[in-house]
Amino acid sequence: MFFKPKEHEVAHIHAIYDEYVGIFDIHTYEMTMGDLPVQAQRLVKEWLQTNGPALIEMWNTQIIKQLPPLK
Repeated sequence: MFFKPKEHEVAHIHAIYDEYVGIFDIHTYEMTMGDLPVQAQRLVKEWLQTNGPALIEMWNTQIIKQLPPLK
């Protein structure tokens, strides 16, 4: 997770799958930009639903911790 000034952008993550990239809002879990395939988008959204609160906490505190993968 990379941090930018809060007034610059909404809280988001970048998901990379092969040559595809998607930018996802960590509040709504929606892809706001990118060309990630639909199946990869579903996996990212599933992961966000599990880890969303922790991501928001990291974004707000700027203290990064490792989060678990999907099982």
